[in-house]
Amino acid sequence: MQTTANSNYEFRIAELEEFHRKEVLSMACTLVSLVDLRDSYTGGHSNRVAEYSRGTAVTMGLSYTEMNIIVLAGLLHDIGKIGVPDHVLLKRGKLTDEEFELIKKHPELGWMALKQVAEFENVGLILLHHHERVDGGGYPGNLKGAQIPLGARIIAVSDSFDALTTNRPYRSARSWNDALEEMYRCRGTQFAPEVLDAFALSISKKMHSQPRSDRSRDNCHFQIITTRT
Repeated sequence: MQTTANSNYEFRIAELEEFHRKEVLSMACTLVSLVDLRDSYTGGHSNRVAEYSRGTAVTMGLSYTEMNIIVLAGLLHDIGKIGVPDHVLLKRGKLTDEEFELIKKHPELGWMALKQVAEFENVGLILLHHHERVDGGGYPGNLKGAQIPLGARIIAVSDSFDALTTNRPYRSARSWNDALEEMYRCRGTQFAPEVLDAFALSISKKMHSQPRSDRSRDNCHFQIITTRT
């Protein structure tokens, strides 16, 4: 009887944890949708960044808990753009220096939006630092190397790759190979070497298995990982 009671208790705890994970993901998807209402590119971009980042985390052998946090950060990394004026966020041409300074505020705005929510505390720190560079030339904190949270280093690579390989009003998309070549020129300056190498290994598998036309997903479709993959 005691064994049965314990089993039922453990099942109930697992059930509640799964419900909580789904609620957190639902909240994340709602936040992404709010940005997508203003800028349709950002929603699809965030999904792809989350997907690429998950592949990198798997390749690096991170725990499923770390992976979940990084996937959520990928989904939410641009939510701070809600606070960027439309005339800047939706501009089709080149940004002025003043407009670029406004865009550069979005990591801090995203962090501020999440920092009061306990479930998103670690996610918020990744958002805050996903535009740092390993040489210290990024923003907002001018952090260097290992000072930058690992999740932020991973998001930085995924974010840049998707930006390079997606059509934008002001330029055409690059091929995956061309994008990787460009990014490797920044290995050790903009991008963490170990992260870029893991990303390249992960993306090379996609190159051989997935047509590029299948990459664009505009719906928030990620699951919180509950078992190791």
